Amino acid sequence: QVPLVESGGGLVQAGGSLRLSCVASGRTLSSYDMGWFRQAPGKGREFVAGISWSGERTNYGDFVKGRFTIGRDNAKNTVHLQMNSLKPEDAAVYYCAARTNQRNPLNSGYYFWGQGTQVTVSS
Repeated sequence: QVPLVESGGGLVQAGGSLRLSCVASGRTLSSYDMGWFRQAPGKGREFVAGISWSGERTNYGDFVKGRFTIGRDNAKNTVHLQMNSLKPEDAAVYYCAARTNQRNPLNSGYYFWGQGTQVTVSS
């Protein structure tokens, strides 16, 4: 098990920014690929961003279009998602996820999940 805890969600106006963080309690994340997903009410879970265990590879959902940046600090055992130029349609619960490092694309294959953090964007 990899207990993941997200933080940083909240209410922001359209055009604003939020920085989400994910930490693992009692486990090191350095050997895991990490991802962020989101789920809005009535919709399925959607891939937002992924980063390989070393940080060398990143991938983003098509809708991101340069607005979000995923990063990790293995020394601090954290992964973050910097979200800029937020839109009302970005409102969702955002989940951090982990998988053992793989060469597969970063948009799937995760099996450890956090509880999520709510992001609300007002227009």
